[in-house]
Amino acid sequence: MNGLRKKLYWILGTAGAVVLCFVFYVFFLPNTYTDHKGKLVTIPRGASFRAIVDSLDSAGALRSPWAFRLAGRVLGQTRSIKIGKYLFVSGQSNYDILRDLSIGKSRIIIPVTIPEGWPLVKIARRFDRELGIDEDVFLADCRDAAFIRSCGIRDTSLEGYLLPDTYSFYWQTDEREILERILNAFNQFYNDSLVRRQEELGTSRQEILTLASIVEAESNVSEERPVIAGVYWNRLKKGMRLEADPTVQYALGEERRLTFDDLRVESPYNTYRHTGLPPGPINNPGRLSILAALYPAGHNYLFFVAKGTGGHHFAKNYNEHQKNIRQYHRARRELQRIANQKG
Repeated sequence: MNGLRKKLYWILGTAGAVVLCFVFYVFFLPNTYTDHKGKLVTIPRGASFRAIVDSLDSAGALRSPWAFRLAGRVLGQTRSIKIGKYLFVSGQSNYDILRDLSIGKSRIIIPVTIPEGWPLVKIARRFDRELGIDEDVFLADCRDAAFIRSCGIRDTSLEGYLLPDTYSFYWQTDEREILERILNAFNQFYNDSLVRRQEELGTSRQEILTLASIVEAESNVSEERPVIAGVYWNRLKKGMRLEADPTVQYALGEERRLTFDDLRVESPYNTYRHTGLPPGPINNPGRLSILAALYPAGHNYLFFVAKGTGGHHFAKNYNEHQKNIRQYHRARRELQRIANQKG
């Protein structure tokens, strides 16, 4: 009898040890690898648990794919996984990785920069490339009337409102969440003091952003922006057409050197044909250009033309402007001559 009892104890003990080893292997055995940089794994929207396991296995983050699948099913964590790009380090067990995926602990934060003066189309393309979002959905949201109203904006498009800066997001963050974050940054910048200044000028926020977008497109020299804004304010007060090349480029959908035929294109954005500001912003201006539109330099200039070597010449009348244009052409010919000699 004692021998039978001992044998039973031995069998139970062995079975218990096997079960414990199996549990340890499935849930707690570290997934180790020699790559000290870790394993980068992308979990996209809509990925099934099987596809996620395949991604982890392909990246070399798992010792045993079947053990990981079993652990996920036992723990009920096959449907609670957050999308994103993850960086897993050596030594994490299946339990650690599953818990990480459920809370998104090791997700990488991706910085995305919106450069000053970029239109919506280019911004959408960059977020598509950097964050893996849907470019078309992003643009549709930027033009969705109901969504725009829900953000407290009365315009028909978010063109002009996506404040240039560097923002940080997780991989495949929802398109509307991205836009809401950027618009929040815009609202923090365009605060009550700027609204009061806008009201002092007797204009709307959309008109300020429209003018700022033209200023942004005309010059990247910071100290020139208030001067250029002043030129446009002077022309508006006199009822002169703005004759701003960037508005024509926006109407054409191309950033290139314009021809005389281009200046005749029929579009409400063609400020060579229509007086006043165009219907809306032509890009997303930065803070300095918005401030320049709100606080233009005081002067009598009505014209400006590029120097050809950086910056612009400003003129108070048409005759001065023509002299500046001739100077610009001389500068271009000289630069071309130097380039030809080097070539």
